[in-house]
Amino acid sequence: MGNISKVNKPLTIMEVKKCSVIKKGNQTTISEFILVGFGTFPELQPLLSLFFLMIYLATITGNLLIILLVIADHHLHTPMYFFLGNLSCLEACYSSIILPKMFANLFTGQKSISFTGCMIQFYFFSCCAGTETYLLAVMSYDRYLAICQPLHYTSIMHGMFGVQIMIAVWIGSFLAGCLTVSLLAQLSFCGPNVINHYFCDLIPLEKLSCSDTSLIELITFFISFIFIVIPFLLTLISYICIIVTILKISSAMGRQKAFSTCSSHLMVVCLFYGTLIVVYLLPDTPTLRHLNKVFSVFYTILTPLINPLIYSLRNQEVRKALMRVGWKVIHVARMQINILS
Repeated sequence: MGNISKVNKPLTIMEVKKCSVIKKGNQTTISEFILVGFGTFPELQPLLSLFFLMIYLATITGNLLIILLVIADHHLHTPMYFFLGNLSCLEACYSSIILPKMFANLFTGQKSISFTGCMIQFYFFSCCAGTETYLLAVMSYDRYLAICQPLHYTSIMHGMFGVQIMIAVWIGSFLAGCLTVSLLAQLSFCGPNVINHYFCDLIPLEKLSCSDTSLIELITFFISFIFIVIPFLLTLISYICIIVTILKISSAMGRQKAFSTCSSHLMVVCLFYGTLIVVYLLPDTPTLRHLNKVFSVFYTILTPLINPLIYSLRNQEVRKALMRVGWKVIHVARMQINILS
């Protein structure tokens, strides 16, 4: 079997097929896939790799900052910021699953990924996506309780309740991911092995299979409904109740401040869920098939980047915590300098 990673010139589909198949008797099995990514314009690939590298570094830095603030500042030891910390951890994992491989492929031009590596990437991606949908729903419910039912907030949204919710969400997402990947791994892939995407996603892989995919399509549709439509409706209902409550606020300044926060949150939620619904639930038409890669950028790259800004860094309490932790770090550094001198 040839080694594609050593080929510097672009490969045709027939050459790719020769380099990445294993013959077993009369059957031909794919041993690796080729991620086309954003390879339409080869001259722009170094620039794109640098661009996505900067996005990745900004995403990791912003989300890790939120995680450290939530851990370090006791004022943020509340259910709301516990969920924000989980979201930041999730977004950091999300980006690390997709972006490093993508900008490495862009920079080196080596677009191959092994069959096992492809299954692993899709598994962790699906787990993170499923977890994020319900996490956003839980966060919207937390804000609903705080704004619409403030007297019942502490009795319902206590520390252990938040931990139990997150454990249930993570376990449910990992089990759904196991089911999907086990079905996907049982499909036969006899060629071609070119994935017109920048990561191993379900629909492009189904299109490459040469076996019957009706069962996995049916099961993944129900899983997508459970992990996309239901949490989206829960989130939407929570925000509708929040907006109705805000409209009853007599102070114009109070309404404006509350709307400013909720509108930005709702915008990110609609962007995230909307693109997920377009990619995974709408009928597979030629127009949508060509746009799926573009829609995928929104929920795999943009939302992990802007979520720390929307949910956390625009929050006044988080900014105060950042200043408190910053002053503590400066104080400790000065003490160490004094001791050393």
